[in-house]
Amino acid sequence: MEAFNRHIQKVELLESNADKLQRSIENEMITHSILPQHRGEVSSLIDVIDEIIDTVKTSLNEFGNEMPDIPDALNHNFISIMEASVSAGEELMPAARAYFKSPYTVREKLLKVYYFESETDKISRSTTKFIFQEMKELDLAHKSHLRYIIHNMENISDNAQKAADLLSAMAIKIVM
Repeated sequence: MEAFNRHIQKVELLESNADKLQRSIENEMITHSILPQHRGEVSSLIDVIDEIIDTVKTSLNEFGNEMPDIPDALNHNFISIMEASVSAGEELMPAARAYFKSPYTVREKLLKVYYFESETDKISRSTTKFIFQEMKELDLAHKSHLRYIIHNMENISDNAQKAADLLSAMAIKIVM
């Protein structure tokens, strides 16, 4: 539990730093007229990326507060959902960097985001189906709680997909 709390503190620090960086970037864009024709889109992208970090923080805090009773048979599934969901967010970063350096490569880099988001959905659906159809020993409240935790983990990759969609549209505009 102590290690888990350290991870939560680390994520909260990262999220706080990301918020400060977001304000700094927006200030620099306005002060120095950086990308004036794309300022709104870049600002929206930063907001959506910040939402991914916020979602990670919220998911960890809820997990830590609620301490869900995850049956041993589902441990691997929950780890796989979280790994795939977080990977979607991680894979967004190279694509976001490419937007500023090599916008022609953005769409190719986003394929990994879409892949991990799809994998998250597949694992989540099969796990939820298994919980509700096969785990007869669990009561409905326990099943619903597990589904709620899964949904929170899915939100990370869903937000990564939103950011990827926005970034893809931005890259198309800048390349044209």
